[in-house]
Amino acid sequence: DSKLLTERARRGLVPRIERWAIAHAVGHASPQEIDDIGIMAALRLAGLRALATVGVVPDLVILDGNHDWLTAPHEVGLLAFAGDDGPSTPPVTTMIKADLKCSSVAAASVLAKVERDELMVGLGAQHPAYGWHLNKGYSAPEHLDALARLGPCELHRRSWRLPGVSGGVLALPEEALEEVLNEGTEAYVPALMTTETETAVR
Repeated sequence: DSKLLTERARRGLVPRIERWAIAHAVGHASPQEIDDIGIMAALRLAGLRALATVGVVPDLVILDGNHDWLTAPHEVGLLAFAGDDGPSTPPVTTMIKADLKCSSVAAASVLAKVERDELMVGLGAQHPAYGWHLNKGYSAPEHLDALARLGPCELHRRSWRLPGVSGGVLALPEEALEEVLNEGTEAYVPALMTTETETAVR
């Protein structure tokens, strides 16, 4: 789990993972896309973008968790072969806590988090009031306080009921808010392939 590592340890792993992997990519979905189509569809969009960028077709995609958000709903089961072109994504398997059990998924988790955090630090220079250079956009007190005082900027999702978005009222339990703020606009989707051509998509 990349969150269990220090920032320095994660950064130190990136060049080693990049040498180890056949290919890797991180896909992103914008806050506007998440608001327009929902988090699951945006997650799939980010995953497809990662797969399109990675440059090779994996034999298998391993998703962390118990839900296949990558396979198009109309391509589940035998319906995947109903069209002339076949499925639009490789076969998918899910694995709970895959980032603790599978080296490919663990590596993908590190690459995605490092890229996401660097993105947030860069965006923090444009929006210093939210303290992203320190909190990386997570639910740290200074971020929540800025949301309550200033409301959201164009990079915050409007479809989530966060402080400053719905009349300044915290409409989610604290643990749910933590999950919402930590859940990714980058959708955590590096398509990472090992020398065994295993692909982990997180």
